[in-house]
Amino acid sequence: MSIRLGCIADDFTGATDLANNLVRAGMRVVQLIDVPPAGTAGDVATDADAVVIALKSRTVPAAEAVDASLRALAWLRSAGAEQIYFKYCSTFDSTPAGNIGPVTEALMDALGTDFTIATPAFPDNGRTVFKGHLFVGDVLLAESGMRNHPLTPMTDSNLVSVLGAQTTRPVGLIDHTVVADGAEAIRSRIAELRANGVATAIVDAVSNDDLVRMGAAVQGLPLVTAGSGLAIGLPANWGFRPSPAAAQLPPSAGHRAIVSGSVSEATNGQVLEFLKSGRPAFSVDPLRIAAGEDVAGQALAFAEAHLPDGPVLVYSTETSDTVRTVQGRLGAAEAGELVERTLARVAQGLVERGVRRLVVAGGETSGAVVQALGLTGLRIGPQIDPGVPWCAAALPAGDTLHITLKSGNFGGPGFFTDAFALLDAEAAA
Repeated sequence: MSIRLGCIADDFTGATDLANNLVRAGMRVVQLIDVPPAGTAGDVATDADAVVIALKSRTVPAAEAVDASLRALAWLRSAGAEQIYFKYCSTFDSTPAGNIGPVTEALMDALGTDFTIATPAFPDNGRTVFKGHLFVGDVLLAESGMRNHPLTPMTDSNLVSVLGAQTTRPVGLIDHTVVADGAEAIRSRIAELRANGVATAIVDAVSNDDLVRMGAAVQGLPLVTAGSGLAIGLPANWGFRPSPAAAQLPPSAGHRAIVSGSVSEATNGQVLEFLKSGRPAFSVDPLRIAAGEDVAGQALAFAEAHLPDGPVLVYSTETSDTVRTVQGRLGAAEAGELVERTLARVAQGLVERGVRRLVVAGGETSGAVVQALGLTGLRIGPQIDPGVPWCAAALPAGDTLHITLKSGNFGGPGFFTDAFALLDAEAAA
């Protein structure tokens, strides 16, 4: 059996975000952590309709991102994938050097295709594209909190120009008037753009209906590129329909904990809401780590005392002003790596202490935690909030870990407690 859809995600939370939407549309989905060894595709394909390979390539040098993405593509093609989906963030996180443009062009070359689409739209999470401009909620991308992102500050809302700065081929637009007319109109516009030498088209989408029309229109394209929203419209091309069975996970048990390294405004709000509730929380200070203190050990000692009454939060989330201060003293890369390594060690220690229900917030943090825990694959389960599902993973010792990898930008203020409430409700059902 071959998989229908092969997906390459540029970070770990984005991978689960994409997989979540595919599961909601009825596909059985396995998420793999990095590119598996050659010769393993057949084992996975028997248990999945779609496979998402999670890379940690969003902010690495463009050449490294291209290499990792091409290796993922080769594995997915060996599994028989009929269409390839390159997934990036719904806020189009990138710089003029990449990595969205270089990876897209490399995948196009490898697949021998001269055209693809690009849209980060995900209306359920407030990400819409209109006239080629990306909105985050009610404001343009460049006016949102993403303008202060420490690694990929987004200061231009016009996706045609953003992507054009990263690519060597022309970028065009399929605007909302075309999308509103349906799949056939979109296909006609694609043919027109291709005839004019356009290689990639930004596509407007302001509703889920737009994504459904877009999904039908790109049936048969070797490559699509998007945020997770387009996944709403693709499974129907193979006859899939929403089914609760696609999201079933084993029962959950064990201690509960949260590890948060995101600096996004959404996660800041979630941490604040958790702190207001009076639940146990430990703040990780990068400056203390840099000074040589065993901050991970301190965090684990704190957590161990509170896990029986959990959930326990270990966090390094700060305001953008605080982040800039720390980066000014340590450097952006050094500060980020210190926090990632520390939180990864904390996550390992939490699992060793019996945590079997774990929330991880932040894309880079999620990547570091998953790698530190030695997880190789995730079965995608029920949605907590748009774009964020619970997953089940086999630990090296044989136990099952329920884990959610949350993009920093996603989730409501009460996400941390809502996540565990959903598992409790599933167990009681």
